[in-house]
Amino acid sequence: MKKGFTIIALLLFFTSCKNPKDTFVLSSSVGQSNQLLVVTDASDWSGKVGDNLREFLGKLVVGLPQPETTFSVTQIAPKGFGSMMNKYRNILFVQIAENESFRVQKDFYARPQTLVYVTAKDKEGLNEQLDKHKKEIVKIFRDSEIKHIQQRFYSKKVDVSKYKTLEKLGLSLIIPTDFRTVEDTGDFLWLRQRIMSGIARGDGTSNILVYSVPLTEEFDFDVNNEIIKNRNAIGEEYIPGSKEGMYMITEAAFTPQTLNAVIDNKKAFETRGKWEVKNDFMAGPFLNYTVVDKKNNRLIVFEGFTYAPSVDKRDFIFDLEAIGKSLKIK
Repeated sequence: MKKGFTIIALLLFFTSCKNPKDTFVLSSSVGQSNQLLVVTDASDWSGKVGDNLREFLGKLVVGLPQPETTFSVTQIAPKGFGSMMNKYRNILFVQIAENESFRVQKDFYARPQTLVYVTAKDKEGLNEQLDKHKKEIVKIFRDSEIKHIQQRFYSKKVDVSKYKTLEKLGLSLIIPTDFRTVEDTGDFLWLRQRIMSGIARGDGTSNILVYSVPLTEEFDFDVNNEIIKNRNAIGEEYIPGSKEGMYMITEAAFTPQTLNAVIDNKKAFETRGKWEVKNDFMAGPFLNYTVVDKKNNRLIVFEGFTYAPSVDKRDFIFDLEAIGKSLKIK
């Protein structure tokens, strides 16, 4: 216990001093998308504190065909946290100390990097702190990952003025150059990216749809059903299957989840669910952002969907989420 306190005390001391980034050029952080390093004692990780952490960090992502957790979590004891581990992009410290605290720090050991410190005087206090801040902790790391992905995509983004639909609708998005145009009518945009890794290489795709629909009174009364009705109509008109009578629809056996969201500082709705091709066996997850554009009496819709048989899809959908959240209405 004393050794653990000494380590956290030293961490807090150094983080209160001049940040090394002011003196040294920080190295690049490491870690796969949505990977999180938890620094806590083994006894805490195997006890109630660890159970608490696994419960909210390991929450399953809605709408995916296979169970996949929000974060991929690795735990390490404080004594093992050295130069080999401190370059992780996302690090959560959960340890006992003299004072109760919750603190966030950016770019301390590497760049980009997000560090979150949770301390308390005993194990019971740690669980109370985690219960109090768990939603905030998840949001901090997810927002950080979204920003990281957007910055990575921005460095290789396409000039969106080439798309008739985005120009006509007055929209901008951060779209990587490896997305190819399937359809761009001026009213409807469909972009496709081939998945170039894993066993889905060549067969899997990530897709982006952008369009608008009129804002009606019915939308205010039944948001979830209106979003599903709109996407089914678009699927029938624009997303055909391999044979006549086949087209993309919302999977009937899985009820999509719709939550409030904010896109471009505007009221929006985030819908996660599963798509399928009517009368066929193709299926996968989708993420839909429907933005209320009252000024123009319309709904702007961004949708990302993935087809990647036999592989995990969390990070593909997360990339599409980062693109969707970059949407701006000019």
